[in-house]
Amino acid sequence: MTPSALPQHDARTAAVLRCTCLNLRKGARAVTQFYDDVLRPTGLRMTQFSLLMLIRGAGRVRITDLAEAAVMDRTTLKRNLALLERDGLVRIEPGDDARVREVVLTRTAETQLAAAFPYWERAQAQITRRLGQGRGNRLLGDLAAAIASAAPDG
Repeated sequence: MTPSALPQHDARTAAVLRCTCLNLRKGARAVTQFYDDVLRPTGLRMTQFSLLMLIRGAGRVRITDLAEAAVMDRTTLKRNLALLERDGLVRIEPGDDARVREVVLTRTAETQLAAAFPYWERAQAQITRRLGQGRGNRLLGDLAAAIASAAPDG
């Protein structure tokens, strides 16, 4: 539903409908659904694919560092990791300090990521084509700025 298709609202409702958070969340849901549809044959959802790729990029990574990189609270991350661990895609192991837990990809995850990557490339190419390269680059810059502005010290 576009803002012009909405019935008239009072000023408070109109302001909330232009809320940065509301619209970022709507956009994130729409784009996630699109990527999920393209990735469906792989058995991975975009949230899983992106989390696995973050782990892959980091190598062995502390849960705290992964939560920070994913901009995700530890409780939500732990729930997601438990599912990935159940499916044999990650191992959660003790770190050098017994209080620290680290995440490592399994060979199964590497194989599944390799199979899923072409699907992700297809989704990425379609989004980029639909947005246009310039708008896509601006969007990524704007999202980085939004993430930075929401940081506690932002």
